[in-house]
Amino acid sequence: MLRMSKLADYATVMMTVMARDPDTIQSAASLAAASGIPAPTVSKVMKILARGGMAISLRGVSGGYLLPYAAQRITLADIITAVDGPFGMTECSAMPGQCEQEAMCGARANWQRINRVIFEALRQVSLADMAGPALRAVDISAIRARSVPKSPSVAPVAPVVTSRTARIAAGAPRKAAARTQQK
Repeated sequence: MLRMSKLADYATVMMTVMARDPDTIQSAASLAAASGIPAPTVSKVMKILARGGMAISLRGVSGGYLLPYAAQRITLADIITAVDGPFGMTECSAMPGQCEQEAMCGARANWQRINRVIFEALRQVSLADMAGPALRAVDISAIRARSVPKSPSVAPVAPVVTSRTARIAAGAPRKAAARTQQK
């Protein structure tokens, strides 16, 4: 099973909450209440996102977090990379030189190709798409165009959307007077 880290999943959920009301300064407490994620985990993930440039951290009594860009400009690939580091299905597809078998591996080139296709699919889904009622169609023609012989005993696998990502509660936190550091 292919799975992203729990922290990357939480980051996606919290960023989705922020994208639904982008002019609102979201405190860790308000994000925890809106997402159902424990406050200490929210604080940890938001610090990681801020360090990765995916959130603006505002200090003080009225502080919290804002999106650094419009939600249409932030992709799932951006969020996952900010939390988990370079994207890779295998060690060698994320960072060359990490696997002892790399030099003689017969599957490396194919894993790197698979990695590029999945990364491109994640780049095609924006935070605005995640915050909307339904995802827009993603161009997966590169995957469909491959002529892979189908085994009669293997059924096609449908994409999975986690209930955690789909479930976001609405909140009504304070509004930001002006968006700072807008890029």
